[in-house]
Amino acid sequence: MNEPTEPAGSAETTADEIIRPVGYQPQQRTEEKRFDLTRGQIIAICIAVPTLIIVWFLFTAKSVRLEFSPPIDSATISGGLSFELGGIHLLREGEYRVAASAAGYHELLETFEVTPQRNQTHSFELLKLPGQVTFESIPAEAQIVVDNATVGLTPSPAIAIDAGLRNVIYTAPRYQPLEFDVDIIGMDEAQTVTGTLLPDWADVTITTIPEGAEVFIDDETSGQFTPAIVQIRSGEREIRLRISGHKNYRQRILLAAQEKITLPTITLQQADGVLNVVTRPSGAGVTLNGQFQGESPIELAVKSSERYRIQVFKAGYASLERSVSLANGEDRTLNLSLERLMGEIVIHAQPDDASLYIDGKLRGKADQTILLPTIAHKIEIKLDGYAGYSANITPRNGLVQEVKVKLLTIAEARLASLKPRIKTHLGQELVLLKPEAFTMGASRRQPGRRANETLHDVEMQRLFYLGTKEVTNAEFKVFASGHDSGEFQDNPLDKDDQPAVSVSWEEAALYCNWLSSRDNLPPFYLTEFGKVLGINPRATGYRLPTEAEWAWAARQVAAEAPLRFPWGSNLPPPDRYGNYADRSAAHLVGRIVFGYNDNYIVSAPVGTFRPDQKGIYDMAGNVAEWINNYYDISGVDETLDPLGPDSGEYRVIRGSSWMHGTITDLRISFRDYGLEGRQDLGFRIARFAEAT
Repeated sequence: MNEPTEPAGSAETTADEIIRPVGYQPQQRTEEKRFDLTRGQIIAICIAVPTLIIVWFLFTAKSVRLEFSPPIDSATISGGLSFELGGIHLLREGEYRVAASAAGYHELLETFEVTPQRNQTHSFELLKLPGQVTFESIPAEAQIVVDNATVGLTPSPAIAIDAGLRNVIYTAPRYQPLEFDVDIIGMDEAQTVTGTLLPDWADVTITTIPEGAEVFIDDETSGQFTPAIVQIRSGEREIRLRISGHKNYRQRILLAAQEKITLPTITLQQADGVLNVVTRPSGAGVTLNGQFQGESPIELAVKSSERYRIQVFKAGYASLERSVSLANGEDRTLNLSLERLMGEIVIHAQPDDASLYIDGKLRGKADQTILLPTIAHKIEIKLDGYAGYSANITPRNGLVQEVKVKLLTIAEARLASLKPRIKTHLGQELVLLKPEAFTMGASRRQPGRRANETLHDVEMQRLFYLGTKEVTNAEFKVFASGHDSGEFQDNPLDKDDQPAVSVSWEEAALYCNWLSSRDNLPPFYLTEFGKVLGINPRATGYRLPTEAEWAWAARQVAAEAPLRFPWGSNLPPPDRYGNYADRSAAHLVGRIVFGYNDNYIVSAPVGTFRPDQKGIYDMAGNVAEWINNYYDISGVDETLDPLGPDSGEYRVIRGSSWMHGTITDLRISFRDYGLEGRQDLGFRIARFAEAT
């Protein structure tokens, strides 16, 4: 069989020429080079960074020695980073606060300035606590006066007296004053101060013939009868002796304290006649020829056949005068009836059903005309639910007096008893405000509203005072002399009459406590080592206003709806209404009020612009203001006298400033928060009008 033949012109096929499938793998891109840190490098960086910081601090810090007199138990420094090495503190330049304590001494809270000097020393002196001093004297019940202030009677309980040399005076009736200096140890230690007072009388021995004469000193009975040793106060005195059937004997005598005198025996002359003066009512004063003899009933010794002028007088009665002459040996009784003098009092009282009390006795409805003796009377007008009225009045014979009284409700009387305006010892004025129920926050439909402005009802029952102006740099520097409000882009913020700014919330609260101590008010803020730990809501000391107080004072206008903006409902504000971000500040701040000019680029002197209807300045504009409350977003439930939450991270800030110019932050309901100071953030003071 013939083998098949290949076609002409074909070539022999080899194994290498056979097409076979192979696997495909895409070409990988070259990865960028990564810089991976090793564990050792990370550890080295973690060590190097703190080391560099420490080295930087050591090179820039100053060596500061703090010396305390006396030696202290503990001390803390706040205001910046601090290291202590062997009693030397390493501190950078700036202002710091030191808090120190020692047993028996007041807590020290002071500021000091670390200067550029490399090594420096600051000295502080702690003041001793008052001593617990008990005062005793012989005799007891002497009045105690310490440094011109009366502190009680001996023997006294323990009284807190400031440490140091104190002037003490003991006084008691019929004793010479005892004055001496005593060094009060202080430090809360018990101490007893004693003293013996010397008598301020002379012992005068008086004998008479006959015996049994009553002894009067300066026309006041001594209660003694001759013969007697009578204790008579030092000075010029008149001795009068009286015995029935005899003439009165009078003698003036000059006596020295602790002197002993024996008067020669006095022979009383028998009277020619005896006149007994009896009055109805008794207790009337009696004079004989113009010389006072005593009160009725009284027995007078007179000469016979001599005419005497007898005068009798008593408050509320017409005086009487009689002329009498007695025969030799006559004993006569003169009976006199005194005519009561009356005065007419017309009383008009509202409400009509009020009751009238005269000298504590109910006399019917208050609205009446009443006749009263011409002596002092206490008039009271009372009605349940109202504050009572009380006054002293002395009617006049033949004269009609009118009394008009409108009783106040308890609330009205409470308000009337408070001063409408008060001042701090620095002259800062606060105005009394009587808040009412109102709604805080803003409606969701209000343009510019923020989510933290929820509407909720608030009722405030406690009257409060609010500072009419923001605290100035000059006022704050009395508390913190090293404070500097600084400047903003070469525009000063630290002038005396500008509001204090760059003040933290805590510094503002401590200023309030310092101001309270200067005005002898209980502190509102509870502090320890210069830190605010809480509040005492019952205290009437100065504080920052609560958010409800600030909002009520800023928004409520008499007979009008709550304001949206301080000036009304629409932008822009009237020209020169307040200090906002105006066209003069366009090159400094981001947003301004177009078409508005207040002539101040940064903060203005407090009180520059006109006050609101309550007499308060800059409740909006100038600087924003710290508020007492911790920051939170309020619910919708009604609250009573809210002080805000008990704790939180930030504090509330209210009000616009010279930096603000948008519809959001110009509104009165705008809320902000923070803890540290800003160049457009200050504060004003407030306080409760009454303790609870």
